[in-house]
Amino acid sequence: MNATDDFLEHRELLFSIVYNVLGSVADTEDVLQETWLAWSGRTEVQNPRAYLVRVAVNAALTRRTSINRRKEEYIGPWLPEPLVTPIDPVERSEAVSLAVLVVLETLTPLERAVFVLNEVFGYQLSEIAEIVGRTPAAVRQLAHRAREHVQARRPRFAPDPQVRLEVTQRFVDAIVGGDLNALMEVLAPDVTLWAAGGGKARAAGLHPILGRDRIAPLIIGDRVRRPVPSLDVRFRLINGDPSALLLSGDTPFAVIVLDVDGDQVTGIYAITNPDKLARLEVAQ
Repeated sequence: MNATDDFLEHRELLFSIVYNVLGSVADTEDVLQETWLAWSGRTEVQNPRAYLVRVAVNAALTRRTSINRRKEEYIGPWLPEPLVTPIDPVERSEAVSLAVLVVLETLTPLERAVFVLNEVFGYQLSEIAEIVGRTPAAVRQLAHRAREHVQARRPRFAPDPQVRLEVTQRFVDAIVGGDLNALMEVLAPDVTLWAAGGGKARAAGLHPILGRDRIAPLIIGDRVRRPVPSLDVRFRLINGDPSALLLSGDTPFAVIVLDVDGDQVTGIYAITNPDKLARLEVAQ
């Protein structure tokens, strides 16, 4: 097998790992290009997979510096770049929900890399220590801190995908129909809205908004005041969860991902920044 075939064989794994560390498709593609350049000149690597993962993870850790700088300058809540995931449940096994990716943004880059490699991809801590160039004891501490942090902040409930889809459909139907009462019914009283427009698209505010009584009138009022031309709604798996993709004509206008508890929405992640929607694969 030549260098190109070796790289292509492991590209999907590399993409998944790096994307979960960075939360950005564009930056992930850049890191994979760097990884390829580092790999293409190698001719005597005994374990291509181990070498490629090590190079990709460390390139991703370096890339986090520029992402963190962009986050500091970002207008409004920062949300990860959404990713359309496969329908096949086997292929979805490594999908990390958007809600968990939001939590991962609060970790240090090294904690996040350790968490992703250990919790999502099943790497042993001794293997991770070799990848990130730390002692096993240091990696053990990083893994413990990251796990506790994520468990304390991740959504408490993992609803059945069919239930999530049904609630998402009710939520979208209420918005499209401009039905304030229906929207109030589907929202939990303490629901939180994160709207990421990045100053480049319509969004609900510069900070997360808390409470059904504030959020529902805001959403319906915006729908009435600024209708979307040629609005089309498609339901897709976004980061492994049934979600809504809104298009204006053929152009992605928004991605809406919901946290659901029972038959009510507890969290709304609305991504409207065109830069974060530019690489979405809308056809399925």
